[in-house]
Amino acid sequence: MTGFDDVDFFVGNAAVPDPYPYFEHLRSKCPVQREPHHDVVMVTGYDEAIEVLHDTATFSSCNSVTGPFPGFPVPLVGDDVSALIDAHRDELPMSDQLPTLDPPLHTAHRALLMRLITPKRLGENEAFIWRLADRQLDEFVDAGRCEFVGDFASPFAMLVVADLLGVPERDHAEFRAHLAGPKRAVGSTKSSLQLNPLEFLYERFTRYIEDRRAEPTDDVMTGLATATFPDGSLPEVIDVVRIAANLFAAGQETTVRLLASALLLLAEHPELQVLLRNDPARIPNFTEETLRFESPIKGDFRLARVPTTVGGVDIPAGATVMVVAGAANRDPRHFDAPDEFVPDRPSARQHLAFGHGIHTCPGAPLARAEARIGIERILDRMRDIRISEAEHGPAGAREFEYAPTYILRGLQRLHLGFDPMPA
Repeated sequence: MTGFDDVDFFVGNAAVPDPYPYFEHLRSKCPVQREPHHDVVMVTGYDEAIEVLHDTATFSSCNSVTGPFPGFPVPLVGDDVSALIDAHRDELPMSDQLPTLDPPLHTAHRALLMRLITPKRLGENEAFIWRLADRQLDEFVDAGRCEFVGDFASPFAMLVVADLLGVPERDHAEFRAHLAGPKRAVGSTKSSLQLNPLEFLYERFTRYIEDRRAEPTDDVMTGLATATFPDGSLPEVIDVVRIAANLFAAGQETTVRLLASALLLLAEHPELQVLLRNDPARIPNFTEETLRFESPIKGDFRLARVPTTVGGVDIPAGATVMVVAGAANRDPRHFDAPDEFVPDRPSARQHLAFGHGIHTCPGAPLARAEARIGIERILDRMRDIRISEAEHGPAGAREFEYAPTYILRGLQRLHLGFDPMPA
């Protein structure tokens, strides 16, 4: 990729296969740099990203999952556009989802969510994760090959969060049929049209919540249906549904891409397979370095309410700002040799792949558990994991297809060969 100033990051696929040279180009000019095509302020520096993510008074999250498309529904003029944001934010796509909310509404809804994913519930869910990992591997391991995203990562991530939320196991097959297949990604570089992909989840969770409120039982779904806001009030059904649906959808996106990136690294570097198989205690830090090296979220967006300054750069009210986590995670001012994958990197967990501040991903502990367990069981049951040259080409000339989106970073498919471990 050359001619960086001509690259339109948000339309077209020039930066999709490998966005990191483009990010480095922006940061070399300035860690806070306005791109020329859609007037988006790109924050590629680590410290500058932290500053924006923590300043919720100045920066609204109303456009966090859409960015420049479709744009705010009315012109944002004046030195304080807060009133305009509050009056029109519901006209933006996915405005009912937790990542787009600002305090105080975000505070109440996040508190409700954290009452659902308690340490006790995560512990109970972990036993299911171990069983599910083996169940998914049973479907293909004897064949000695797989398309990892579709055969393991996608159904695994979906069914883990289904269990966490108490979706009855009898309904798991239906959820897998509806949700594990290909779907349009948020932030597509192929179209500026944004659709809410959560209709199935809304319908199903509405039915679950209404049923459990009418006839409570001793199960996780009843706990979901009867959870209250911090002030003790019972949420409207739709509020609970939105929170459950967001956790369901967002949890899959990040975990699938994390697992695929991890397996690509393992397949391309056989010594890592040996290292982690012989010492599974290294898997958590390997996971953190994978998140730093290939963040599943390239970045998300904020809208400046008032004029401000970040990294010495003036940002006017109404400006769309992209906090580019994938770039901040490779900021050489914060990480030594940032373009090298170092499985034992001491600072790996300082990455911004799960965000920072009040919008830190609430499902991060779940994603970490899925990666730890999934990778350990894969290494227990598969050896000599390798890239399929028939599908992706020989070493040094690999061809991979990445999600055509300016928000997400991840493989569409990953064909692997391997030797099943002897029973």
